[in-house]
Amino acid sequence: MKMPAKRVLIFDSGVGGLSVYEQIININSNIECRYLFDNAYFPYGELPREKLVTRITQLLTDFTKQYPADLIVIACNSASTIALDDLRSHFSIPIVGVVPAIKPATFITKNNVIGLLATPGTVERAYTSTLIEQFAAGKKVLRIGSTKLVTLAEDKLMGKVVKQEEFNKILAPWSSAELKDIPDTLVLGCTHFPLLKEEIAACFTKPIQLVDSGEAIALRVRQLLANSLISNEKGEFKQPLLHQAFYTKAFTNLTHLSALQKSFMTYGFESLSFFDC
Repeated sequence: MKMPAKRVLIFDSGVGGLSVYEQIININSNIECRYLFDNAYFPYGELPREKLVTRITQLLTDFTKQYPADLIVIACNSASTIALDDLRSHFSIPIVGVVPAIKPATFITKNNVIGLLATPGTVERAYTSTLIEQFAAGKKVLRIGSTKLVTLAEDKLMGKVVKQEEFNKILAPWSSAELKDIPDTLVLGCTHFPLLKEEIAACFTKPIQLVDSGEAIALRVRQLLANSLISNEKGEFKQPLLHQAFYTKAFTNLTHLSALQKSFMTYGFESLSFFDC
């Protein structure tokens, strides 16, 4: 007997969680995804802790009342490092968070120099320093915090022109040939940044390994839902899957909204709608 598809809610402040969504559906066949991004409070990295926790808790409570979920993925580093414990104590369903992929990077680097590229809040947070101390002892971990990259990722999916010069400027501290310690491995510590892999890699004259948390999150989702992913006799899932996306602040520029709708359709979503909260 085949169980109905499980409902997974993927949540972020913006479109960055699409990089996580892509990994999740790649290895989890029988799930329906709803993607909720809180552009009304974007970007999260600049919000005070109490305001962020209150906002996310209330928003997810309201949303899951209307659209029940079997599992929630907090596809945002800022939200995960600040609000994850509060959310897990509030909700009864499993919640998966994201953290910078420091540990995997330590197995990849050849010159023992790792670059952590994240938002300023994630870069400066004590939680991040603890990860580095725990998993990257003996490695040199350089850090760059950038909110501009988050905006560039949002612009890219809305069809705006993003210039390579913007990326070169941000990554300049790591890309100069005159530097003694140039990272050979880059941790993309914000879910927006995998959407910019080509532009980030183009900042370096030598090949660089880019590492993110998407695959680890997808594997964790599969583990938590393993008992529910039951296929039919042919090993295929016949139940049609419906992926929906929602935003929390109406777009004043309809051209940008139209471009964003097309981007979400490219990722396999049936609709992009406003969620009033």
